[in-house]
Amino acid sequence: MIAVTGANGLLGSFVIRKLHEANIQVIAIKRSNSDTSMLADLNSLNWRTADILDPIALQEAFQGVTGVIHCAAMVSFNPRDEKKLMQVNVEGTKNVVDACLVSRIDRLLHVSSVAALGRQKNQTVIAETNTWIDSPYNTTYGLSKYKAELEVFRGQEEGLKTIIINPSVILARGNWDRSSAQLFKYVWRQRPFYSEGSFNYVDVRDVADQIQQLFFSDLEGERFISNAGSITIKDFFQKLAAHLNKKAPAIKVSKPVLKVLALAELWRSYLTGSTPLITRETARGADTHFSYSNAKIKNALSCEFQTIDETLVWCAEFYRKQMELKN
Repeated sequence: MIAVTGANGLLGSFVIRKLHEANIQVIAIKRSNSDTSMLADLNSLNWRTADILDPIALQEAFQGVTGVIHCAAMVSFNPRDEKKLMQVNVEGTKNVVDACLVSRIDRLLHVSSVAALGRQKNQTVIAETNTWIDSPYNTTYGLSKYKAELEVFRGQEEGLKTIIINPSVILARGNWDRSSAQLFKYVWRQRPFYSEGSFNYVDVRDVADQIQQLFFSDLEGERFISNAGSITIKDFFQKLAAHLNKKAPAIKVSKPVLKVLALAELWRSYLTGSTPLITRETARGADTHFSYSNAKIKNALSCEFQTIDETLVWCAEFYRKQMELKN
């Protein structure tokens, strides 16, 4: 039986569905009072409650489990969240690894991020062999995921069979107030601004499929980048706007202006208690262009990726229908 942490989250819910469709017995791990609406139609789903920051609760939730897919994590670039990022992503992963070792669980698949690979000046293509070096191009979130990977490597050394997947920005249908889905909300509301730079993307359906394949493979002690490609922010907004039948952002904001806006957003977020739309970290990387190689995972699994247009058509259809229902 396989347990999935963060089962009610954006990626976790798609992983659960993938396993459910394959008739694989699964235990969905969530925190108490979590929103489980993304899996509300799976009436027979076996839910167990445990916070990954609670080692005892995790051990109890892992009873009868032979494998774990660790999706639970926190994504934030808000400077106020630095301490919590380290707690959830590093300490939480440590607790998951320890619970697996104590419970004699055979296998752990850890969902990391391309941010854990680190970025350096003048790099253009990054692969799994990239070495983490402190750099202004790295984020606190990236550091937390890198340290989480060290906990997984420790588990491997202590006898736990492990595998790591490093997705780029995951594009999916879901709550557009959370995670990368906010990009769809931004364009739907026809915001006027965009910045220089590009980002790497992957379809959630591809990540869920690759997680299932990697988990049941003989691969061990390795990590695999899951990335469909890269696209400039301008091109992404234009494509998405076309699929949503909205006007694309047309005013380019320079990096110096973004830094000023990030400072203003920081103060606004402190005064209102809201999440800043722009932070120092996101502004710092606004004009960067990195790409992540998917050669290793394509060779290992013989897999292909959804194109950006295929993903945007799929997502846009969902968000249009959601808004039609509200209206």
